[in-house]
Amino acid sequence: MGPIQSVEEFLSLLRRRRLLIAAVVLFGAIVSFMVGVTRPKTYETGAVIQVESPVIDGQEQNAGAQSARVLQVIEQRLTTRENLAAMIERHNLFGGDAAGLPLDKQISALRASITFQSIASAAQQNFGAPTTVSALMITTRLDDPEKAARVANDLAQSVLDMSVARQTNRAMDTVRFFQAEEARVSQEIVALEAEIASFKNANPAAQAGTVATTDRAALDSDLRRLTQDLLAVQGERSALEGKDRLRETDRRRIDELKVQEGVLQSQQVALQAQRAALEQQAAQAPEVERQLSAYARQLQQLQSQYDLISARKAEADTALRLEEENHAEHFSLLERAIAPAYATGGGGRKIALAGAVSSVILGIALAFLMDLLNPVLRSARQMERELDIRPVITLPVLNLHPAASDPWITRMWHRLRRYQLRSS
Repeated sequence: MGPIQSVEEFLSLLRRRRLLIAAVVLFGAIVSFMVGVTRPKTYETGAVIQVESPVIDGQEQNAGAQSARVLQVIEQRLTTRENLAAMIERHNLFGGDAAGLPLDKQISALRASITFQSIASAAQQNFGAPTTVSALMITTRLDDPEKAARVANDLAQSVLDMSVARQTNRAMDTVRFFQAEEARVSQEIVALEAEIASFKNANPAAQAGTVATTDRAALDSDLRRLTQDLLAVQGERSALEGKDRLRETDRRRIDELKVQEGVLQSQQVALQAQRAALEQQAAQAPEVERQLSAYARQLQQLQSQYDLISARKAEADTALRLEEENHAEHFSLLERAIAPAYATGGGGRKIALAGAVSSVILGIALAFLMDLLNPVLRSARQMERELDIRPVITLPVLNLHPAASDPWITRMWHRLRRYQLRSS
């Protein structure tokens, strides 16, 4: 179970080993204090960038989410290895004793000392809408107040420059994209219309169905009329030829009727040929109509794409004009970073306090370890607990007459020992 099983025994341990505990605590406190004092001081400063809303109404909804994305991309680009290395060289951030640090450690230290904090807008957001950003705070923590201010202002100016360049280039790229798409779809529409015209010219059946139906009806009417006239002429000729005696006038009439019959037969053959051609076109009409319907659907799809692209191109032109005239959402420097007059601390107090607490814990642990290495029954209660024997009396070791020849350090040790025994 161990020598310490009650509060009284723990307090007795503290009294017995108070010199050891005090020595460890004193040593640990001195070391912690020296480490805390020698730590470099840290100066913190920051710049604030304000996100200004668009001047034109109706642009706030799209601008809020866009500003958050732009700020996130800019933060990622500013904290890249190349940008941080250029900033270290530009401001000579790691001079003196830190000049010998590898570049990777310098970049890691600078990246850890920079903080980007987005401040959400106080305006009420719609359900499901992304949070809009109203400001961006850039904070830097360095051991030099002037360098901290320069780095914060450099980062703020980089955010402003990159935001303007990014939004303008984005608007210009969008306009150029929709211009190219509009030209491409327009060429496709012109080519499709030319293809439809060529198809109609190559297929007469592609004309309106009502015209073909009217032509067939007119041809049928003409054929019926010619058939009736031809039957009448043939009947009259047969009647004249059936006479027993033909007069000269009858012969001339028969010749006229033969000529008239030939003309009518020629007209009938021509009309029948026309009607056959119309029937052949009518047989091809379903396939032609199907192809024309496919052309119409394709043309309608291209026209819809063209209308949509034209509308988006107009929006992109408007956005580009707003960016060029500085009427769209943009960033402005609300507060520049200034060199702080006082250090925010390098964690010296925390280190000293943590060191003191650790020293106390270490001193108690060493005292407990010393008792474990030297197990001694120091009280009647311990003897009764460990040996199940109740002592009648407890006699401490007394050295009442130390030798006069003993050194003073030995006499002091014996006195301290007797005091500890009486205390226990």
